[in-house]
Amino acid sequence: MEPIPETADLSAFLVADDVLDHHDPVVVETAALLAEDADNLHEYAHTAYEYVRDMIPHSFDSGDPRVTWRASDVLAQRNGICYAKSHALAALLRARGIPAGLCYQRLTEDDGSDPVVHGLVALRLPGADRWSRVDARGNKPGVDAAFSLDVERLAFPVRPELGECDYPTVYAAPPSQVVDCLRAAPSSARIVLPTELP
Repeated sequence: MEPIPETADLSAFLVADDVLDHHDPVVVETAALLAEDADNLHEYAHTAYEYVRDMIPHSFDSGDPRVTWRASDVLAQRNGICYAKSHALAALLRARGIPAGLCYQRLTEDDGSDPVVHGLVALRLPGADRWSRVDARGNKPGVDAAFSLDVERLAFPVRPELGECDYPTVYAAPPSQVVDCLRAAPSSARIVLPTELP
């Protein structure tokens, strides 16, 4: 699937805001530590991806009831669902000058029921001619996502026959319905995930 940025202005994908708060000391310090052993931005992006995927548990997998949504909180609390982990990865990438945005999939259960929107990150390394999507959700039995800029290795390939789809838009900031569902949830057991994006 070819990701389509909502704007051609790459600077929009480097902005710090209330959610992708890469100006926060926690994000700045984490980015600096991850960059220490990276010889270039490709290595840094790979390292940041694996850090978020492997070192920050997905709260549904771990049973952690805390709900995070701001990138700095995800990194500080080491906890988050797919959206939150995507916010953390995008902020870490932006902290080192790598344009990064948010993108989404509509997924369902194996029978096509219970649709939810799943969060991903799209990045564009300097010199690259296209955006690449990566999924830092976190691996577990049956889920094997990996950092790959040429061939997607996402956690969940979509199944169109079940009504699943890839949303092609790369957002510079998360859509309000994503952030609103996280801000409103008292615990990870009570997050009401969006089922569609506009």
